[in-house]
Amino acid sequence: MEFLQQVIAQLRASSPIESLALLSGFGYALLAVQRDRRAWVFGAVSSALLAWLAAGARLPLQAALQSLYVVMAVYGYLNWSRGAGQGDRRVTIVHWPARHHAWALLSIVLGTLVLAPLLAHWTDAAWPRLDAAVTLGGLLATWLTARAIFENWHYWLLVNAASFALYLSQGLALVSVLYVVYFTIALLGLRRWSRDAKIDTEERDG
Repeated sequence: MEFLQQVIAQLRASSPIESLALLSGFGYALLAVQRDRRAWVFGAVSSALLAWLAAGARLPLQAALQSLYVVMAVYGYLNWSRGAGQGDRRVTIVHWPARHHAWALLSIVLGTLVLAPLLAHWTDAAWPRLDAAVTLGGLLATWLTARAIFENWHYWLLVNAASFALYLSQGLALVSVLYVVYFTIALLGLRRWSRDAKIDTEERDG
């Protein structure tokens, strides 16, 4: 109940920047589920605005992460445009072997162990370990999405859950709601891409 009251209060007091970030974020997530390259346009707008908000909320790595998302959005748009067929906005889904995931997760753990102490020492980060882990996990998930790798949705489920806790702890209840929606859309994306991957395989084999 307290959380709901906080969200309602922040909705009433939200700035145009925060509202636009939310709307753009919804557009990105929904279009990404459909493998529509226009998702990256909405993603770039949302990330630029969230970078501004994160910086003001003493989440420096989140601000840096959102800034990198803008760069990744350009890459994602170009890659999905190249991967799409003639007259088709859908990029082909591919899978990552298990060994790649093992190395990726190990890199996130090691990267967090290195970044967190530096972040705590040189900045006023509220949650240095969680901030570092979410930053690295978000970068990986974004790159996997840009490459149309199916398992990106598994990483997004973890990143969105952690981001929800991170932003809520800093009083950004409205932004945290965005990550609840992202989490839900990631579930939908996992289901949709699983079905589409089978269709793509059948089309190639047929």
